[in-house]
Amino acid sequence: MPPTTSPTKRSFTAGDSANLRAVETATVTLAARDLVKRYGDRAALRGVSLSAGRGELVAVIGPNGAGKTTLLSILAGIQDPDEGELSVLPQGIGWVPQQAALYGKLTVEENLFLFARLEGCADPRGTVDRMLELSDLRDRARDQVGTLSGGNRQRVNIAIGLLAEPEVLLLDEPSAALDPRQRARLWEFILRLASEGTTVIYATHNIQEADRYASQLIVLADGELLFDGAPRDLEQEVGTTGLDFEQAFVEFLHRRGH
Repeated sequence: MPPTTSPTKRSFTAGDSANLRAVETATVTLAARDLVKRYGDRAALRGVSLSAGRGELVAVIGPNGAGKTTLLSILAGIQDPDEGELSVLPQGIGWVPQQAALYGKLTVEENLFLFARLEGCADPRGTVDRMLELSDLRDRARDQVGTLSGGNRQRVNIAIGLLAEPEVLLLDEPSAALDPRQRARLWEFILRLASEGTTVIYATHNIQEADRYASQLIVLADGELLFDGAPRDLEQEVGTTGLDFEQAFVEFLHRRGH
């Protein structure tokens, strides 16, 4: 009888790798592999990988100095990693930093027009009209940005990140300094974006927002990826299912030496 080769033991070929990459590209909007970033002798990221699908909400959480903003800035293309790669890139990425880059003496509409032109939008008027509707700011279009509440300024900030209709939106501390009512309205806006297919990746210190809204958690500490999964999976890992999620998160960090 001629020798046979078990399909479970055959060598992994270049063709297999190409096929896997094709499947990943078809099902994932954004993916990064083994990202490393150093600032002098300090490693801000140590081999971090992640992936996110269409309409998914991914929370990046961790202590101060964990590497959250560094990770988002690399995903946004603002910084290059020292090692690793963005293995799947979307059609466009919107970047919304923690500090809003808005002109307080210009109106909401004027800010959107300015950034639409800078973004090179083919139809600035149509784009601005769409963003005013999407952000529910039509009635504030002619108000100076400097007179808006913190929540409304943040919605303008996010609208600017959406001008190019990106597949992926990156948010750094989107609800920082907002009161509970403002946070609730902001998250209504973000959840509506996700329901319409925008992938949202957000860094936050608000553990309740990670638990409440994210389908996937990325936990970083000292630049290292400690966890990648659902909030309930993290609770199960530390045996605190049904208890306060923030307590589970603190216990998880403690067990991992942070």
